[in-house]
Order: sequence, then C-alpha cells, then structure tokens
Amino acid sequence: MKRILLSSVLVLGLAMSAHAQEAVIGAILPLSGSSATQGEDQRRGMELALEKINADGGVLGHPLKIVTEDSAGRTATALDAAKKLVSVDKVPVVLGEFSSGITIPIAQYLLQQQRININIGSSSTQIRSLGKGEFSVLGLDDVSGAFAAQDVFSSGAKKVAVIAPNNAYGQGIAEAFAAKFKSLGGAITSTVLYTEGQTTYRRELQQLAAGEPDLYVYTAYGKESATINRESFELGLNEKKWYGLYLTMCTADSDPQYVEGQIGMDLNYIGGNGADYQKAYEAKYKSGFTSTFNGFAYDGVMLVAAAINKANSLDPQKIETAITEIGKNYEGATGPIVFDADGQRSAQPYLRLTIASGKAVATQ
Repeated sequence: MKRILLSSVLVLGLAMSAHAQEAVIGAILPLSGSSATQGEDQRRGMELALEKINADGGVLGHPLKIVTEDSAGRTATALDAAKKLVSVDKVPVVLGEFSSGITIPIAQYLLQQQRININIGSSSTQIRSLGKGEFSVLGLDDVSGAFAAQDVFSSGAKKVAVIAPNNAYGQGIAEAFAAKFKSLGGAITSTVLYTEGQTTYRRELQQLAAGEPDLYVYTAYGKESATINRESFELGLNEKKWYGLYLTMCTADSDPQYVEGQIGMDLNYIGGNGADYQKAYEAKYKSGFTSTFNGFAYDGVMLVAAAINKANSLDPQKIETAITEIGKNYEGATGPIVFDADGQRSAQPYLRLTIASGKAVATQ
C-alpha cells in the first residue's frame, strides 16, 4: 500500500477533540490499478485544494494535512486503508474512493466507526441509503442514467446494447439507463455485465453484437475500457456508434484511433465560479484536465475544511452538522452543491461530448 503525504510535515497523529492540534483528514484513491489515471487526477484536485486552504491560513490556525492511501482498485486493500486511517491516523473524515463497488464498503466501515465519508467519484444509487455521515459532492446514477437515455434516444437510436462492469456502479447505471430508455419507446437488445480484471472481453462483445443494435452503450474503468475499445475495433463493432457513460473515463486510457468519433455524457466538471480553479490546474500541471473528476475532489476537500472551521472542532459529529449546514448552499468549482435530506448532491449538470481529433469536445 502506497502512502502519500500531501504535506511536507510528518503526521504524528490526531486528537479529534482539541482544535489546538493540527487537522488531518484522510483520502483513499486508486493510485494504481485500472482506474489509476482517474485516481491521480483526483489527487491533483485535492493537492490544489490543500495549497489554497493553507495559503489562506489553514484550518483552526494550522496547515491542513491529508493522508492519502492507495486502494490499488481493490476492495480489501481499500478497507485496510480505511482501518489504518481510523485507528492509526485517527482522522475524522475520509474522502474517496472512485469505484462505487469500493466506496460503498469503506463508507459502511467508516460510518460504523462514526467517521464521515465524502464521496468524490462514485455514482451508484446504493450510496443514497448508506445513512447519516455520508455525503456525495457529485450526482448519482438515477440522474445520469436518465440523462444518457434521453440523449441516446434523441440521437435516433431505438435499439441499443449495453455493457457495464458487474458491480454496484455498473448494475445501477445500466438499470437506470434501461428504465428511462424503455419509457421513451426504445428497446435494449442485450445487457452484458462483465467481470472486472479480464484480459479479454471478446466473448462479451460478440454477445452484444448478436442483437444487431443501432448503437452500443458502454461504461468501463480506464484500463479495462482500453481493452474493450481495442477489441471492439478489431471485431469491426466500431462501424456503429458507441456512446460512453462518463465518456472521459471510458476513453482516457484508450488508443485514440479506437475511440475517435465516440459520443457520450459526462459530468459538467466546472461551474460558474470554477475559472480560477481551472486556471490553477492548468498552470500547475501544464495541461488541461485529465478527467472530469479532479474538480469534485477539490470541492470535497474545500467543503471539509470549511466545515471544520465552522464547527471549530475536529469532532466528527460537529463536522457533520457543519457540512449539512454549509451544504444548503455551497458554491463549488464544479457548480452549486446543495445536499438533499440523504446528504446527496441534489442537482448535477451533465455534458454531451464527442471525441474529435483525440480530445473530448462539448457538443449541443
């Protein structure tokens, strides 16, 4: 397990009751494994938040620190990381992970330990029912699935095949998409939920093609999507349109020749007040955004820092109360964040994108 300190100061521990002590929070990200590209981009967003917070005076009079653990994209590793953050680092708040199939079990553990979990990258609707202490700074899949279904139907496709990972995220968004698409009068020719970590997906792709759909709808984590895109190209399936659910996640690690012309939806990752954040990102990393997820990690850290200062305490219950209060009207880099009664972002804008000349371009 790789441990990264986003501070030059060694973390010696944290008492959660005395605000005279340094504030330390935790994060669990996929810094290796199939979603490493997105995990590293989340880390970048958190790093920029930390720099801004500490330049503005820190938290409770001290620099804020983040102990970041690598989940490696595995549930068992992520759970070990969560236990370490609670028992050794004694953090009141943990941000992460990325995959819903990992976020949900670590959140369940953290809530049992009366800690707070900030979801900065997962969208399964199962997150809504986790309970008090769970907050999401991005919208869940009941909203994104319906958006995508409407978008695909409006494009003229009436018969589609769907492929998604067989986990909480994949099951949830496939169901949400199908429900809305069928209500519009469309048909799902087949739905394939694949097992993650395979070296080939040819069998699943051939199963998709057998239904002769008008268009393929897919979602996959970075390095798995690279395999799916390459093999669909080799099988000639790219002769029909491909629609990516969270398109930049699906294409970030793929050879550009395999994904050129793909369309899809993604999170609207920058809001009306996000220009300074985008400028800071581009200046520090000498490029545009790698994914759509870094801004949500940035907002998560900024929100937690504001809550600790508002609570004037590192006590998790007081921080939770402060997050609820701030979340009634919080202006983040990704746009307005307003939590509903379940602590979930109540409104999430989305983008329609096309891959053109190797880049994701927003379209109408």
